[in-house]
Amino acid sequence: MKLTRRILMGAAAAGFLLSGTAAMAQTELTFWSWRQEDKAFYQDIIKKFQAAEPGITVKFETYAPENYQTILSTALAAGRGPDVIQARAYGNLESIATPGYLLALDKQNVPELANFPEAALAAETLRSDGKVYAVPFAMQAQLVVYNKKIFKDNGLTPPKTWDEMMSLAQALKAKNINPFSNGTATAWQNETIVGGLLSSMLGKDFEADIVSGKANFTDPRFVGALAKLKDISQYFAPNFTGVDYPSSQQLFVAGRAAMFAGGSYEVANFKTQNPTLDLGVFPAPVLKAGDQALIATYYDGGYAVNAKSEKKDAALKFVRFLATPEYGTAFTNTLKNLSPIKGIKIEDPITQDVAKLAENAMSYLMLVRFRYQEPSGSVLLQSNVQKMLAGQQTPEQAAAEINKGIATYYKPFQK
Repeated sequence: MKLTRRILMGAAAAGFLLSGTAAMAQTELTFWSWRQEDKAFYQDIIKKFQAAEPGITVKFETYAPENYQTILSTALAAGRGPDVIQARAYGNLESIATPGYLLALDKQNVPELANFPEAALAAETLRSDGKVYAVPFAMQAQLVVYNKKIFKDNGLTPPKTWDEMMSLAQALKAKNINPFSNGTATAWQNETIVGGLLSSMLGKDFEADIVSGKANFTDPRFVGALAKLKDISQYFAPNFTGVDYPSSQQLFVAGRAAMFAGGSYEVANFKTQNPTLDLGVFPAPVLKAGDQALIATYYDGGYAVNAKSEKKDAALKFVRFLATPEYGTAFTNTLKNLSPIKGIKIEDPITQDVAKLAENAMSYLMLVRFRYQEPSGSVLLQSNVQKMLAGQQTPEQAAAEINKGIATYYKPFQK
């Protein structure tokens, strides 16, 4: 009898332990991104989230930027994909929100949406139903990043006008210093170069005229800007048409070039790879003194929840965590990217400079306005600028091809 009682007690104790173990079972979320260079940051953030939510773990996976949208769309179409998605904004968001792959977000399931400006939420909104599908994560800027030491050692200051930029580049090249590390072999880099170098020359009025249909991309302002880009390309990386994105980054990181035309998001990566770099930023030079200097800005994307996830509650907890001012502050100061969350504290001097420059900005035009339909404005700009800089097209021909592609669906260009 005593033995039987002991067995029963032992079985009960074992059952209690098993039930306790079940109660402590972990919910594992998968989280996909294209931001491979930000992996260490996200792993640190995930540790903080898991400490606050001990019942949830997050597995972070990254993919090459140029393949990410295809990989993600294919997985979602098959009813799979991650629980939490770092989704791109504007047209790329629509491509995965329209088929119903994403969970609609509102101030009931994500109250923290109240912490965001309307412009940021608009970038994550599906135009057909007016619903938000992702928590915005960054406002990015296209501008020029420069090596302060190289400038100081050569008695140079950031150029304000295009003529000053050309003179500065010529002076650097005369001293066997690469003025720019940029290459054009990676197609999408051609779009970032346009945003970084030509925004002031194009201007807000040009953007307004394009959107209204008062002008199109054969406008002399656009053709003239492309011609200026062709002129300055002689100061890009040696044999720049064969230099891909990673190689152009490495040339700058190694201190072998004075400038890099591209995104504000490059700064953190540059500093991580070479902490000794002393960097600064400046806007695209104006065509003539007195014109308004501008940078090109856009909202990079957001954090979304897979509509078919079986772990929506846990996924929403993680997304809400990524929408707090505390997260936005860490994101901004670590990655040197501007979080759009209200109430963040910017500690990094370069990011403060970017925030100041962003007060005078035009849209990163093709991404914000013409990436909703095919052929997208981005693809048209990237491929035709790439050909133009390789000497395969004139600025007029490149502009005509860009305009022709967009006119197939954009009614204001069909007049």
